Amino acid sequence: MGDSVISDFYLAFAPLSFTVLGLWFIVVQTRHAEWSVSREHRSRASIVALQFALPGLMSLLAVVNPTSKAMWRTSFTVTALVGAAALLALTVGHGRRAPLLTAGHALSVLLFAAVALFALWPSLVGDMGMNAQPLQVEATLLSLLMFTGVAVAWMLLFDTTPVTTPDRAAGVPRS
Repeated sequence: MGDSVISDFYLAFAPLSFTVLGLWFIVVQTRHAEWSVSREHRSRASIVALQFALPGLMSLLAVVNPTSKAMWRTSFTVTALVGAAALLALTVGHGRRAPLLTAGHALSVLLFAAVALFALWPSLVGDMGMNAQPLQVEATLLSLLMFTGVAVAWMLLFDTTPVTTPDRAAGVPRS
């Protein structure tokens, strides 16, 4: 697979990511009344948004200067580490009620970490015996992130929101 195919992938993947993110915003809007009173659901909805937005951002950054290895390595590393840290922070304390959702979030953290790992050390691709370019491995990981995000979004869409009082710390007014 040549460099132009890789560039074509990222050129197509970025708008796909942001389109799916836009669709997710519509879902969130339809569930806003329920989810706005649940800290867990607000966090999970934010996690899904990051699962769609950050791979899109990485894809955009990959084509800013396709010939610059330093550009994609730096942008993928920073974005993936921010993504993993954000997902970890947003997931804390949410595993008891919805273990499948939490497993999806954990998988996403691992995928973001793998993106950062291969961006920092692209020679790992060859060291692991893979016959691929590092950006091909990254493309695969971003695709898996997108798929995981869709699966988590689907589970969250049908998750029931427990009846609770509004969370005053989030600034959600009582109805």
